[in-house]
Amino acid sequence: METIIFEIILHAGNARAEAYAALQAAQAGDFTAARENLKQAEAEIGIAHRTQADLIQQEARGDHVQVSLLLVHAQDHLMTAMSEKNLIEHMVEMHKTIARLTQKQEASSCAD
Repeated sequence: METIIFEIILHAGNARAEAYAALQAAQAGDFTAARENLKQAEAEIGIAHRTQADLIQQEARGDHVQVSLLLVHAQDHLMTAMSEKNLIEHMVEMHKTIARLTQKQEASSCAD
């Protein structure tokens, strides 16, 4: 059981790291890298979520899953990673908009 729990924690942590790498890339104006990081974050969340779903299905089949503080921590870690990734996706879009508006303003200033 601990191996399963640590798998959730590992992949949720990987997802968070990829999401924050996406934000850093967007801040630097590298939206291609940001998109790739977010894609990797989604893949990592998918792995963690499938592992979580396996535990839920196990419980639904009548096989009791022992709830421990470590399992609660893994669940919390996964939900936080999912929330942060979603928020960072919006932040990346904001950076794209800012970059586009900045380019537009600079082009307008050069035309004057």
